[in-house]
Amino acid sequence: MLIGLAVLWPGGAPPHERTGVGFDRQTQQASVTKVVEVSCQEAGASGVPPTGDTSTAEGSSAVQQENGTCKRATIRVDSGKDKGRTFTEIVQPDQSRQLEEGQEVVVAYEPSAPKDLQYSVTDINRRLPMALLAGIFALAVVVVGRLRGVMALVALAISFMVLNLFILPAILQGSNPLLVAVVGASAIMLIALYLCHGLSARTSVAVLGTLISLLLIGVLGSLFIGWAALTGNTDDNTGLIHGLYPTIDMSGLLLAGVIIGSLGVLDDVTVTQTSAVWELHEANPSMGWRGLYRAGIRIGRDHIASVVNTLVLAYAGAALPLLLLFSIAQSSVGTVANSELVAEEIVRTLIGSIGLVASVPVTTALAALVVSADRPGVQPAVEAAAAPARGGKGRRRKR
Repeated sequence: MLIGLAVLWPGGAPPHERTGVGFDRQTQQASVTKVVEVSCQEAGASGVPPTGDTSTAEGSSAVQQENGTCKRATIRVDSGKDKGRTFTEIVQPDQSRQLEEGQEVVVAYEPSAPKDLQYSVTDINRRLPMALLAGIFALAVVVVGRLRGVMALVALAISFMVLNLFILPAILQGSNPLLVAVVGASAIMLIALYLCHGLSARTSVAVLGTLISLLLIGVLGSLFIGWAALTGNTDDNTGLIHGLYPTIDMSGLLLAGVIIGSLGVLDDVTVTQTSAVWELHEANPSMGWRGLYRAGIRIGRDHIASVVNTLVLAYAGAALPLLLLFSIAQSSVGTVANSELVAEEIVRTLIGSIGLVASVPVTTALAALVVSADRPGVQPAVEAAAAPARGGKGRRRKR
């Protein structure tokens, strides 16, 4: 892992000329200072002449704009070289995002446009609610987890640092996304597991189980992403990335996403299985590795059922608008599954699930072998069994 970090370390993302498209735009902070209602006809907001036909989305929108009441919002730029500058924007009645007076917004700046069209509202400023929610999350983790919770937050911060300082810049520099993902995921895993759970044989078993499962996911992902001819270039964002950095292997980027996305759930499964086997050994130190494995795998089967269901529902929830669009189009299941947008999510889900399923027997076997080698733990159990009973009220032997 250290050798990989040293060889692949990017030294920063390569610069590029801003395209002004999507997220690749200059943005500034702004606020809405005034909102007045005006007739859409007076504001000239009607783009398509109304024909009275409301059976289509365009016709319905045109009728609403013709007969409805629009809003004229005055926005003040609060950052950048044009701080204090104001401009107006018309908000149509059928627009999903309505502006309110006093609201903080994000505006895009296009220097090549005419002066009165250089700024436009692109989004709402959500920094305060998101920061508050992050604070509540951190507080809950620390209150419940105590020192472990603090270590978990530190590990989370380090994971984001590895992602932003190594993985993303290295991919943008043209390094192989698969190698970058494997090295970066290994660094995140080692730091997170040892920081949160301590340097011990138990943690090392979880690390080994996670590494073996990640290797399996990488092999399966490389095979099936290539076989299914998934390009990884399925939306505007990936298209923009490919346009800005043509040397990036987009299918490799997809595989890197599968590996990194599976890592978080793998950590949970391997740590839980290792802890279960260790606790079984503590409860019955005389149990051999076969007995530990059989007992641990019974726990693992329940874990598999819940985790796989969680993973599938998580991906389905993320792709819900896309699935809804296919449902509206009344496409068949085969047609939907064969489209690259959905096929990409199916392959991602199935490969991750196979890795999760495989991690249970692998980690359980490793944990049983390692913990059963701790032979000194057998002696106290034998002595306890040989000790005379005291009517059920004897003192509990301290271990």
